[in-house]
Amino acid sequence: MTDPARASESDIPGKPTSASRTTLSHIMTHNDTNLLGTVHGGVIMKLVDDAAGAVAGRHSEGPAVTASMDEMAFLMPVRVGDLLHVRAQVNWTGRSSMEVGVRVVAERWNDSTPSQQVGTAYLVFTAVDADGKPRQVPPVVPETERDKRRYQEAQIRRTHRLARRRAILDLREQRAAEGLDADD
Repeated sequence: MTDPARASESDIPGKPTSASRTTLSHIMTHNDTNLLGTVHGGVIMKLVDDAAGAVAGRHSEGPAVTASMDEMAFLMPVRVGDLLHVRAQVNWTGRSSMEVGVRVVAERWNDSTPSQQVGTAYLVFTAVDADGKPRQVPPVVPETERDKRRYQEAQIRRTHRLARRRAILDLREQRAAEGLDADD
């Protein structure tokens, strides 16, 4: 389910969602804790960025850099001894950018209880060439109904990101024209 306008402008064949999907697993230890004794959010964010970066690099077949973390939600605390599984996939692609969706689940390392979702995140990556300049990426081809829904949701998030950026730039231009915020 690629965007028809996008498909006609790309000279790179599309790649299915499953081609770059990955899971990174890590046991949480005392070295990962915050002052409250649970796993530090920054530790989880690094694992999220690592998994998303691997997916973006696989999909784009080369280097890709984190452009933004659109959203990170922590749904419940992660504890020492939890086995964290960070599952990532490309949800949407533009010309040189990719949205990667990440789901974080935890299970006790020594217990057979079901795993629980503990976090979600959406990151935007830009594929870059050897000079650090943006380069074209293959379109993502959603395979399942869930992939198609994620693709559509990613388009909504992109629209909101662009509208927010435009509104902020417009506000700054207006304030500059009024002689305000001259020292920023």
